[in-house]
Amino acid sequence: MVECYIALGSNLQQPEEQLKQAILALNQLPKSRFVVASSLYGSAPMGPQDQPDYVNAVAKIETSLAPLTLLDQLQALEMAFGRVKSERWGARVLDLDLLLYGDQIIDHPRLKVPHVGIAQRAFVLLPLSEIVDELFIPKLGRFADLLLKIEKQTLWRLPDESNEVKRA
Repeated sequence: MVECYIALGSNLQQPEEQLKQAILALNQLPKSRFVVASSLYGSAPMGPQDQPDYVNAVAKIETSLAPLTLLDQLQALEMAFGRVKSERWGARVLDLDLLLYGDQIIDHPRLKVPHVGIAQRAFVLLPLSEIVDELFIPKLGRFADLLLKIEKQTLWRLPDESNEVKRA
């Protein structure tokens, strides 16, 4: 089994509920085991600013699925939740990004791992910091060093009593 980290994001149709349901759906992936998910965070949109704020989280799973098969499963989940791909960085019901697939570096037309931009995205790194202690990100270095370099002011932890780290 390979440890994988998945970023979750939503800003349409009750985003908090979308992410909670998506986390449950990750637990149903074939040949995979859900391990843990971070708290939910709010963030300003990265792309066009004329859209609602996002809700973000990061989940860890273990899987024996090949990287592209896992990507296909994540994209199928997005579609099942009603995602329609239109505008880059536009509003969406659910976005699932494969951040890390073990310690592998993947450069495929459909999949780049580590995920492009992971080192600059507070909405990925801060939730990830809740569920990992030490982590080395291929090509980028120690996770703790990346965390020190990001701007945190555009991210806030959602104030929900049920918003706790979720473990299998």
